Amino acid sequence: MHAPEFVIKPRSHTVWEKQCVRLHCTVSGWPDPRVVWYKNNVALDPLANPGKYKIESRYSVHSLEINKCDFDDTAQYRVSAMNAQGELSAFASVVVKRFKGEIDEFLPAPRLGPVSEYGITFQTHIVDKFGVSFGREGETMSLGCTVIIYPALHRYQPEVEWYRDDVLLSPSKWTHMHWSGDRATLTLTHLNKEDEGLYTLRVTTKSGYETYSAYVFVRDADAEVEGAPAAPLDVRCLDANKDYIIVAWKQPAVDGGSSILGYFVDRCEVGTTHWIQCNDTPVKFARFPVTGLVEGRSYIFRVRAVNKSGISRPSRVSEPVAAMDPADRARMRGTSAPWTGQIIVTEEEPAEGIVPGKPLDLQVTEATKNYVVLSWKPPGEKGLEGVMYYVEKCVSGTDSWQRVNTEIPVKSPRFALFDLAEGKAYRFRVRCCNSAGVGEPSDPTEATTVGDKLDIPSAPGKVIPTRNTDTSVVVSWEASRDAKELVGYYIEGSIVGSNVWEPCNNKPVNVTRFICHGLITGEKYVFRVRAVNAAGISQFSQESEAVEVKAAIASPAPPYGITVLECVRDSMVLAWKQPTFIGGADITGYFVDYREVIDGVPGKWHEANIKAVSERAYRVSDLKENKKYQFQVRAANMAGVGIPSLPSNTFLCEEWTIAVPGPPYDLQIREVRNDSLVLLWKPPVYQGRDPVNGFYVDIKEADAPEEAWRGVNTKALEKTYTKIKDLKEGEKYVFRVRAQNKAGVGKVSDVTEPVPALTKPGTKEIVVDVDDDGVISLNFECGNMTPDSKFVWSKNYEEITDTSRLSTETKGTKSKVVFNRPGEEDIGVYSCLVTHTDGASSSYTLSEEELKRLLEISHDHKFPIIPLKSDLAVELLEKGRVRFWLQAEKMSNNGKVDYVFNDNVVSQGEKYKMNFDKNTGVIEMTMESLTPADEGTYTFQLQDGKATNQSSLVLIGDVFKQLQKESEFQRKEYFRKQGPHFIEYLSWEVTPECCVVLKCKVGNMKKETSALWHKDRHQIKVDEHLGFAEGVLKLEIAQISKKDAGVYEVILKDDRGQDTSTLNLTDQGFKDLMNEVFSVIANSSTPLKITSTDEGIRLYTFVSYYNDLLQVTWHYKDSAIAFSDRIKSGVVGEQLWLQIKEPTEKDMGKYAIEFYDGKGGLRRTVDLSGQGENRARVAGGLPDVVTIQEGKALNLTCNISGNPVPEVTWLKNDREITSDEHCILKFESGKFASFTITGVNTSDSGKYSILVKNKYGTESGDFTVSVKPDKISISD
Repeated sequence: MHAPEFVIKPRSHTVWEKQCVRLHCTVSGWPDPRVVWYKNNVALDPLANPGKYKIESRYSVHSLEINKCDFDDTAQYRVSAMNAQGELSAFASVVVKRFKGEIDEFLPAPRLGPVSEYGITFQTHIVDKFGVSFGREGETMSLGCTVIIYPALHRYQPEVEWYRDDVLLSPSKWTHMHWSGDRATLTLTHLNKEDEGLYTLRVTTKSGYETYSAYVFVRDADAEVEGAPAAPLDVRCLDANKDYIIVAWKQPAVDGGSSILGYFVDRCEVGTTHWIQCNDTPVKFARFPVTGLVEGRSYIFRVRAVNKSGISRPSRVSEPVAAMDPADRARMRGTSAPWTGQIIVTEEEPAEGIVPGKPLDLQVTEATKNYVVLSWKPPGEKGLEGVMYYVEKCVSGTDSWQRVNTEIPVKSPRFALFDLAEGKAYRFRVRCCNSAGVGEPSDPTEATTVGDKLDIPSAPGKVIPTRNTDTSVVVSWEASRDAKELVGYYIEGSIVGSNVWEPCNNKPVNVTRFICHGLITGEKYVFRVRAVNAAGISQFSQESEAVEVKAAIASPAPPYGITVLECVRDSMVLAWKQPTFIGGADITGYFVDYREVIDGVPGKWHEANIKAVSERAYRVSDLKENKKYQFQVRAANMAGVGIPSLPSNTFLCEEWTIAVPGPPYDLQIREVRNDSLVLLWKPPVYQGRDPVNGFYVDIKEADAPEEAWRGVNTKALEKTYTKIKDLKEGEKYVFRVRAQNKAGVGKVSDVTEPVPALTKPGTKEIVVDVDDDGVISLNFECGNMTPDSKFVWSKNYEEITDTSRLSTETKGTKSKVVFNRPGEEDIGVYSCLVTHTDGASSSYTLSEEELKRLLEISHDHKFPIIPLKSDLAVELLEKGRVRFWLQAEKMSNNGKVDYVFNDNVVSQGEKYKMNFDKNTGVIEMTMESLTPADEGTYTFQLQDGKATNQSSLVLIGDVFKQLQKESEFQRKEYFRKQGPHFIEYLSWEVTPECCVVLKCKVGNMKKETSALWHKDRHQIKVDEHLGFAEGVLKLEIAQISKKDAGVYEVILKDDRGQDTSTLNLTDQGFKDLMNEVFSVIANSSTPLKITSTDEGIRLYTFVSYYNDLLQVTWHYKDSAIAFSDRIKSGVVGEQLWLQIKEPTEKDMGKYAIEFYDGKGGLRRTVDLSGQGENRARVAGGLPDVVTIQEGKALNLTCNISGNPVPEVTWLKNDREITSDEHCILKFESGKFASFTITGVNTSDSGKYSILVKNKYGTESGDFTVSVKPDKISISD
């Protein structure tokens, strides 16, 4: 047994007039508590107000429903639970609001049903709504909603209105309104705190109206002076008269950190920009009388707050107000002059010469410590001329009256007195005056003590915060006691532990319940409240208890879409759709009610199930055959049982006998993306005559007509889910499913709700992962979870309950399933759904190929291999050192290496040097040299955590011997090069001039280094004082012959050591050298030519150098020529020739000379065909010697032949001569050449020649001229 306890307390509500409100709570206790509802502590009796109240108690959930709320229903409601163990109460407030307009104060009730003007019913939907908004003073803010009116009529204009705190807004410089035909927009052009409040859009058609509301918060602008208070707000002008106006305002919520000392009031005449401060010292009271105005002028006002740090920004200016008598305002017939704001008034004709009577009804309307305000009525006489007033005062208890305004009488029947002594009591009276004189004084007022008559309100009472949404908290409090002229309340909030308080509202609210928005989800807050009136701001209330910012839970909305899945004689199986709003908590079950319908009249509801059912399908039993029934369904969660659904259609209870299946049910849509989604359903309860063997899915666009339905699949689906692809992004679709059996295709399911093909922002997919231990898992992350969200994993879209093969882990916003023993049994479609979100879900298909791939990766992770960039290799370094090395792709700092030789681990020492560069992954081991004992297998074994690898290199047999030999050679080479050494050893080359040069390239030389040349061990040359670090040594052999054959040697030596290079030029070495010499000689030979001699024809060629060892062969028609007395060969200097005596036609043909060079040789050829007749010839006519006496003329002529005509050249002493006056040379008709000297002298003596030449040959004729002083003699 235990006392009553409220599991869920009732929540406070604010509703519009004519709406219904429902308060509910969940109570536990044993025995079951008795629950009573109270309104303002008066017990409610539903029978006393039939139809007004409805009280229900079911399943420990108790509710009070108030129908058609009006203002009288605004109250505090209490629910009391009592049993034998005690009594407990809980409270909730209901506030009923009305719209306020310009003409009618209240909004009309919505008009329901068809409208006669159009004959149709308009359906209005407000979508794309503005949410709770935050702005800052000085900014611009736009609020907008899209309005859909169906049917859409061309040029139909609904009535669109905007309200702030239930007050209708009109267009002004502060508020701009726009209607585009489908979107309503309100723009706040320059935010001020006056703009804070609840904004409501109201769209009215002929069929009624729809509204939407959201709160707008306006934060203070940054202070111009650090620490200065925020600006006052809501500046208004009260009680305006001819020269007197009372200005009122509201204090700001933020004081800047120090108390506000008071306020300055500024005025500005309309049409000017000059502001004048009205009070010299700050006033603390939030009202102030402004005097000294010019009658007929219009003014605007603003207020500034001041504290010890400085003055605030000015408030928003007031509306313009004219300084004039209220009666004159009513009789005003003129207009205001725009540049001065002056009002022109026409009055009745005044009476002249009459002294006015006493003012009437004098009273003190306001008294503070700064001023006292008097008001009265003018004297009763009409038509008096220019009535003005004098005000007089006297200290209470005396009869000494003192005129206050001695210089200028006032025109208004209002007057403010300043500079009165605080705490003293005064009496006041007023006299009228005009040009006729001063009238009698009015009756004096009662004694009035100077001081604040309005007290600052007391601190509000207990503050109670309750959860509301993820970013807001409902704060309620007890009103300030005995507060007079209360303006409202300011609420502040603070994160627990921060000690930083922030205002939740910047405009006072005049209720005791407020929703604080813009809070941080998951943080804990405390709240406090202050009350405000014109006298000031109260002390803070006590801090509330801490509350965590998270969504509150409520009972679910009603289910909908009730259908029949199967019907037999006495029972029916029903199905329904999940509520659109589940109340912030999981639905724990459903309750079904039924009632019989007789002749269209429904009967009483009966409970079909006492215990909640978790499925969205239920068999209702104990029905009567051939009777008609209606059904309703309620959903329940931890907050309680929700209101019932609308009654279903009327269904006849008769047994189904159709052969085809009934409709599938419980269609669900998941994994919505831009081009695809997944559709799930449950098979029909009624299968027909044969079992269901497949399903067909239909699709159509949501707005398309019925004939637009089309099939998704042509072949029946075996499973109860499918992925629908190729959707159009942004398009809305609906779906339905049909089942089939052998008899055919059955009834269609209910149609799904329209769903747009859009990937929601932040959507993530399931990611497969294989960790370092080889564990395969599927991972899903959701970024928009609520505190009550859960991850639900499924295989083939059936929730996973068997944990033997899969394990689930969830941390924060991430969840994963782990495959315990992955195998073929795990192949399937895995999906994850996150509850209490907007449909966050994803799937992953594990196919046979994918499983195989993952198992391979898992094996690699379980038994990881360190990847290598290169396997173990060997190379030789300087000095013949041996380096074994490999390179790993990547190893951590914890990686290690074992170096193994012939299965034995070797370590760092004199013989082995190891190095492991972990940055590059290069692992190496070096040895100074190799010995026969080092022959074998080398292995590097790598380990990095679990990952291992090894690489081996086998060095045995010829491979090892070759490496050892090369190492030893490199070692010797290193030491050789420490002193003078040969970079290139001794070699030979043959120059184009056939000079043989022995040469070698040396290095590391110095001045003391000498180079000794030897042939056959005999020194032949010494090079000393070489003086270069690196150069070439040479030995030239100008005309090589057999005597030059031998072994040549060069020895380099100095104090650092010596090096030797040897060149063997004997036998084959000498033969190779000579062959190169022969090759150079052959390549220097000129083309084979032909010339005529006295004996016949000579073939010849010239070479640059002739060596006696040169071997040549003459050929005729490709056969070697057999020499005889008629055909001979020989060498004259550098000319090689072949002489043919007395050639005949048989000698015509191709001749060649072949040079032998030990390789391919070189051949020069010439053709003698036809050349005996055509070659150039000197036929005769020239003597051998001519002796002539000086002064005589010499004339010689010879015959020339040849084809083509030869070229003729004359020579003297082997030098060419040309024709001139002394020596005349002629060649006529291509046959006759003449040589004439007109007068010889001794200088003409010498050897003369004629040279004739064509392409077939060359021939010359020679003669000698001798000039004597005696007679000429000619000898043969």
